[in-house]
Amino acid sequence: MTKIARRTFLGTSAMLAGCTMAAPVARTSGGGAPGGFVRRDGQRLMVGNEPYRFVGANIWYAAYLGADAAYGDRARLARELDALAAMGVTNLRVLASAEEGPLRNSIKPGFRGPSTDYNQTLLAGLDYALAEMAKRGMRAVLYLTNFWEWSGGMMTYLSYVNGGNYLNMNDPAHPWPEFANFNAQFYGNERAMGLYRDWIRAVVGRTNGVTGTRYADDPTIMAWQLSNEPRPSGDAAHANLPQFYAWVRSSAQLIKSLAPRQLVSTGSEGLKGGLERADIVLAEHAVPEIDYLTVHIWPNNWEWVKQTDLANTAARGEALTDKYIADHIALAKQLDKPMVIEEFGYPRDGGSNDPAVATTYKDRFYGRIYTAALRNMTEGGPIVGTNFWAWNGEARAAHPDYRFKDGDRQYMGDPPHEPQGWYGIFTGDTTIRLVADHAAAIARLPK
Repeated sequence: MTKIARRTFLGTSAMLAGCTMAAPVARTSGGGAPGGFVRRDGQRLMVGNEPYRFVGANIWYAAYLGADAAYGDRARLARELDALAAMGVTNLRVLASAEEGPLRNSIKPGFRGPSTDYNQTLLAGLDYALAEMAKRGMRAVLYLTNFWEWSGGMMTYLSYVNGGNYLNMNDPAHPWPEFANFNAQFYGNERAMGLYRDWIRAVVGRTNGVTGTRYADDPTIMAWQLSNEPRPSGDAAHANLPQFYAWVRSSAQLIKSLAPRQLVSTGSEGLKGGLERADIVLAEHAVPEIDYLTVHIWPNNWEWVKQTDLANTAARGEALTDKYIADHIALAKQLDKPMVIEEFGYPRDGGSNDPAVATTYKDRFYGRIYTAALRNMTEGGPIVGTNFWAWNGEARAAHPDYRFKDGDRQYMGDPPHEPQGWYGIFTGDTTIRLVADHAAAIARLPK
């Protein structure tokens, strides 16, 4: 069986030398991004009377850096946000939930355990990160749980209510798709769903302790996301589609009831997250409270390319990437909703995790994504933005085997279950030039 899961695999000025610099980002003194809330208008996102288009990044660990705790590093958070702003990045996708429990390779501490005694220190870290983003004119997409194990996610919710039963991802005794099929029980488990809804109410209803602004009143938060990469199941035989659609609908309606001026999205990979079926993608995104289509692209994880032989496989991956984007543009048009390519990642040359190794093919892949996005924006199509996966910044792997271990504090975009350095962009990478040039090109588009 072809593996299709995203998670089945284990100095600013100098940094930007040679780049086309984006326009300076306005800083604000208050608790929100400039210009008001982002809203949907057909296939466009708008702020006021102008289209909202963006180049973005994933920085799941922002709340961790923002925490006033031994695992936090507010000075580093400021440096990373400054570096991203200098590149022209204006949109960050951030983890706003981590369920602490028994799963191997899940990040600790979590935002929550099985009770409602939530981690106020980490929540205050999220407050701080959002306040710092607002100062730099950045907007956030906050995801509220995870289908995968690296932040606890749905499997951990199930363990809270089923007597402690769970599966670890990549357990040889339970090969794919057993993990995903077990996870799908979440959508029909009322006790697990109740805990999840409690979390939504707590976070969406929160008041930022730094700015004093209610999250629901803060235009810094562009969108809430139901989950990172939710799937109805691992295979069709275990998919209860009415139950899955009901989860999408009820969760989105709950968020909209709490924060009617903010957008809601699913966090889906698109067709890869919908059992390769267009009807599933259309049904879950046709819910009126879902504002835009999300798309993730992982050529190496989906075996479109072979990271140890990129020279001979990159072209195939590029052709499949082009088709994947085109297929989703067609779906977005059918939905009459905007589209965001909110995750895309590619390995360094040879599949290395070493930041000293070149990014020849990765840069080629990024260039292809950005060219497609810019072309579609120019044509008035549904693509409104991109978020690369992910920003590693100044972090460096703490161990020679590039594995994350409990207690490590060198957070980077590569999550704790994956090799540290596999997909993320480090300071000094040539990929930064592509991001900055793309941001400048978007800024030049007519309003």
